[in-house]
Formats: sequence, structure tokens, C-alpha cells
Amino acid sequence: MNSLTPRFSLFATGLLVGSATFLLTACDSTPRERQEVVRNEARKLDTLADRAGDKLKTAGRRAARYDSAARVRARQPLDAAASATFTQELLGTYSNIDGLTAETIDPAYTQFMRQVRERRHQWTQRDWDYATAVYRRLNARLRDVRLDVRARNEVHIRALQTEFLGLENGRDVKDLREAMKDK
Repeated sequence: MNSLTPRFSLFATGLLVGSATFLLTACDSTPRERQEVVRNEARKLDTLADRAGDKLKTAGRRAARYDSAARVRARQPLDAAASATFTQELLGTYSNIDGLTAETIDPAYTQFMRQVRERRHQWTQRDWDYATAVYRRLNARLRDVRLDVRARNEVHIRALQTEFLGLENGRDVKDLREAMKDK
């Protein structure tokens, strides 16, 4: 559900109540009384708009903090030993990425995605950074051997690449949503 939906719903409810009140009082009231009702309803709408604006400002600040922290994390270089360990864990027997051939690149991607699916729920954002580094190295190797890869294997690899990007973006959205929650 969109986070703006409750605010819009509250606004719409206020508008409907105000309109109904105005219509009901219009029959048995004086112009001065109707003006007062309109002023009161306008004041309520202004209050709702102010609250919605405050919530949007807060959400914007939280999103900016999340973005800032993500940029700081991205600027920190990956540890070479940890990267090698991560590569070994994700690729197993295919961990020598530079040695992958047109015949072994598809099984390497399959092994990579099998491990990503299995481990992703325990990963931190930093773990995703290491997985993304392995993914990029696999992609670079694919570019080197692509002309010799069979079409069906290339289609399978493209599907696995799409899945990885979807999982990675899903994690980013989850983390952003957590950062934006009211605390």
C-alpha cells in the first residue's frame, strides 16, 4: 500500500464530512453561521495538510540519511580476502572467473544464483556489495566469451542476471522502507 494513501484517505474523509456538514446546515442556517462552518472545516483541512506536510518532510529526511549511508558504504573498498572468500562461497568450483569458458559460464551463473537464493535472507548490505562484485566479474567474463556461448545458454544467463538484479533491488527497497518507518 502506498504511504500516501492513508493521508489522502484522511483528507478525502475530511472533505466529505465538511461538505456534508455544509449542505446539512445550509437549509436551516444564516449566512453568518454557514461562514463559520466553512471556516471551521477549512481550519481542519489546513491542519490535516500541515500534518501530511510534516510527515513528508520526515520521510524525506529519512530517505536522505539512508541514501547518504549507502553512498558512504559504496565508497569503502571491498576487502580482497573477503571478496575471494565470497567468490569461493558463491561459485564453488567455478570460482576462477578468469578461467571460465563458453561452456562453463552458464553453470557458473547457475551456481551463483543458487547460492544467492539460499543466502540472501541472512545478508547485510555489505554482503550484497560483495555479491554484486562477483556478479560484475561474471558479467565481464561473459562479455569476453559471449561470441562462443550457445544462444539457449545466453538466454538462460540473461534470465539469471535479471533475477539477481530483482533480488538486489528488492533488498534495497526493503532497507529503504525500514529506514523510512516511523520510529
